[in-house]
Amino acid sequence: MNVTLTTWLITGAVILGLFIFDFFAHVRTPHDPTMRESGFWSAVYITIALLFGVFVWWQWGGVYGGEYFAGYVTEKALSVDNLFVFIVIMTKFAVPRVYQQKVLLLGIVMALVMRGGFIAVGAAAINAYSWVFYLFGLFLLFTAVKLLNESDEPAVDERERQGRVERAVKKLFRATDQYDGDKLITKIDGKRMITPLLVVLIVIGFTDVLFALDSIPAIYGLTQEPYLVFTANAFALMGLRQLYFLLGGLLNKLIYLSYGLSLILAFIGVKLVLHALHENTLGFINGGQPVPVPEISTGLSLGVIAGTLVVTTVASLVVSKRRRDADAKV
Repeated sequence: MNVTLTTWLITGAVILGLFIFDFFAHVRTPHDPTMRESGFWSAVYITIALLFGVFVWWQWGGVYGGEYFAGYVTEKALSVDNLFVFIVIMTKFAVPRVYQQKVLLLGIVMALVMRGGFIAVGAAAINAYSWVFYLFGLFLLFTAVKLLNESDEPAVDERERQGRVERAVKKLFRATDQYDGDKLITKIDGKRMITPLLVVLIVIGFTDVLFALDSIPAIYGLTQEPYLVFTANAFALMGLRQLYFLLGGLLNKLIYLSYGLSLILAFIGVKLVLHALHENTLGFINGGQPVPVPEISTGLSLGVIAGTLVVTTVASLVVSKRRRDADAKV
């Protein structure tokens, strides 16, 4: 896949422009977004992401187009899981709803910048050492098992992690427990202090670093093209703020989402290990020669990912409704 510097610069400018537009059009003036507003703009950003996939398909062919769509769907699914953690964070810090948009958008921009660093490091490692695929694959399998074990009480570990980050931040900076509108820094008795909104932003940023440790190896299991990895991440994060307000009440009903994501990560982990065996250069495996194992196609990957998400979503909604009906009868 030949991506010129001009293409990179234009893509970066478009993505930056969309975030700037989002800030001035929706976030600059604090307000509580309506369901209609959130639904409309969520659909707009998803449409932009899909149109970009069509552009990739037209410009570079169906193989890369399929890799982009598989990566985008995976990253979007993982980002939806992140929304549950964002809700826990907002609830813990009692962030007023009218100010949540600002901290979410800034947090998403921070996340994209940090993920850009991870993507660059991952691309350099893959180009230099093919055995990195073994590490990525095994890490995803470990993460899948860990996610499966934590799926019953995901909020407990998350609150403990947030508490540690919050204490560390307050040790480094003077902080107030009072909000001052949507300001990140305020002045009290002549002293500059950080507000809870900045603390929340730092916690969200740190949390996304942990999420990136899962999502970046996962997408590298679907495509090794840094351009597709970056754009799939960017478009998956774009519109996440609107999705937060749109799906806030629905997230609690997606009771099997963690199981579905665990299965997807495990599947991609196996795909990475098979790819590593196919490209093997490690001397203690098959004498340093490639191992003739089947590789999982992009089409199959996209089918498994989409199918798993559909099944877990439908099952979650059906079981949640049955539980509500049963509770209503008691």
